[in-house]
Amino acid sequence: MEPELSASYRSAKAIARKQARNFYYSFVVLPPDKRRAFCAVYAFMRYCDDISDGEESTETKRRMLEDWRSRLNEAYSDGPCENSILPAFRESVRQYSIPAQYFHWIIDGAEMDLDTLQYKTFDDLYRYCFHVASAVGFVCLQIFGFKDEHAKEYAEQCGIAFQLTNILRDVQEDAAMGRIYLPAEDLKKYDYTPDELRNGVVDERFRSLMRFEADRAKKYYTQARNLLPLVEKQSKPALWAMMEIYERLLDRIIRHRFDVFQNRIRLTGMEKTSIALRALRMRFTGSGI
Repeated sequence: MEPELSASYRSAKAIARKQARNFYYSFVVLPPDKRRAFCAVYAFMRYCDDISDGEESTETKRRMLEDWRSRLNEAYSDGPCENSILPAFRESVRQYSIPAQYFHWIIDGAEMDLDTLQYKTFDDLYRYCFHVASAVGFVCLQIFGFKDEHAKEYAEQCGIAFQLTNILRDVQEDAAMGRIYLPAEDLKKYDYTPDELRNGVVDERFRSLMRFEADRAKKYYTQARNLLPLVEKQSKPALWAMMEIYERLLDRIIRHRFDVFQNRIRLTGMEKTSIALRALRMRFTGSGI
């Protein structure tokens, strides 16, 4: 491997290790070539999130995302790679035949965060989740490897399940940034207001609202489980680990009776390590899934 490419993969790996707090525990279970590719595409996608969540003005963020879209187009052509992660990204998307459209959808999702502070309906929220999470699922699917086209349907549902879990966990953090992802129609259904959400009001109305959203997420997890038998055998443990981490996180939110304001709900490093070790045993013994 050429020095520039090797350095690019190291840069991507450093970003993934530092910031992919849940996903990285599943990355490590993959064979080395797939693991490198995951780190490379994750670093590209992480940059989109960092822009949309940054402190710059909306117009500055918009220009930064447009510039990153240009870098994406260059990576898919023979243009220059002017960012340290892009050589690794270029090789990975070529190796695993990942369509550029998936990354354009992800950038579209980051742009949606610049324009929309609350979604009116679940259909509106679903569209957002598709861009920021299901499209990520499609990227992952290309690296995992699959043959049955139904896998894309389940990857889409897996992304929705993961993003709904993130939304429930991050209600307080998102509200502090002026974003309310819980659909307005659902708040109205439970007679709960955006101001109460911003002020961290936890009462039976709030718990009923969150329980409704958690039940919705659970249905998507149930469908997403159909993806496991459709990916390549060597990728199944990593996918299982991803699903296990996120669904356990949702279960923890439920056990805490949806009080996501007092403390950020998460799995400990030891818990995620235990899941990764179990996935490694699955990979080398071929059992457990």
